[in-house]
Amino acid sequence: MPHSAVESLRWQKIPVLDQGFVCLVDVMGEDASIVQAARVSYGEGTKKVSDDRTLLRYLMRHQHTTPFEMAEIKLLVRVPMDCWRQWIRHRTASVNEYSTRYSVAIDAAYSTAPDAWRIQSESNRQGSGGFLTSDVGRSLTDEEAALHRYVREVYDQRIERGVAREQARKDLPLSTYTEAYWKVDLHNLFRFLELRMESNAQYEIREYATTIGEKIVQPLFPHCWEAFLDYQLGSLQLSRLEQKVVQRLSQGGTIPATLEQFLAVQDDSWKVLERCRERDECYEKLCQLGIVRQS
Repeated sequence: MPHSAVESLRWQKIPVLDQGFVCLVDVMGEDASIVQAARVSYGEGTKKVSDDRTLLRYLMRHQHTTPFEMAEIKLLVRVPMDCWRQWIRHRTASVNEYSTRYSVAIDAAYSTAPDAWRIQSESNRQGSGGFLTSDVGRSLTDEEAALHRYVREVYDQRIERGVAREQARKDLPLSTYTEAYWKVDLHNLFRFLELRMESNAQYEIREYATTIGEKIVQPLFPHCWEAFLDYQLGSLQLSRLEQKVVQRLSQGGTIPATLEQFLAVQDDSWKVLERCRERDECYEKLCQLGIVRQS
């Protein structure tokens, strides 16, 4: 990793959402650090049998995770509090967050564009699907702006009147931005990115994860990033039950299969369920692989 690559990224605030950012504070290690950690188990004098890229891909492919823990990244992030709640659930990092007990809350709140108001998903209780019309969205955005102004005015008035910061903050909306230092090793960072860059992750945190991955991790750890894309983010895991479905379809000579043929060979435990997410996920995977035709 060229020294210039680190210096060009350090303290550069890369914008995310409307007023958020991610910023590289420090980094320990590079691609070669993971390779060095992996090869130490061979013992001194062991002949090098593969180049660095090949070894890194082997480690990622076979989930040998410990060498990836030998590199670390420290970030400064500004993120809406509701998004930060999802982020902080990844308990594998060291965190120091901006405190609104000690300091006045950051005067910034995440605003939603008129065309960005999402509809609740009917198939996923924690997700969204589609968008509201722009006419409805404009009304919601105007209401949001008025609410943000009012709540901030109330908060500022409390501070001016001497209310303790720890109490004055209690009615601030979750859209209020917070800042934090977040230090994590590369293995656990990849786990975070794998979950939060997925298409079914919430849009806001997906924007942060994608920015961290593409703008920071990729230039600092190019071979590790390539392996991550191939073997984690871009991979597809088939459970034992899903493999059995593929085998039965193959044995019946019905590939690509229709939906009816897929349902005929589904696992017995799925047949008794009117709604079965496991079955739906299997169907989606096999459609993606071309084993079942999309109905």
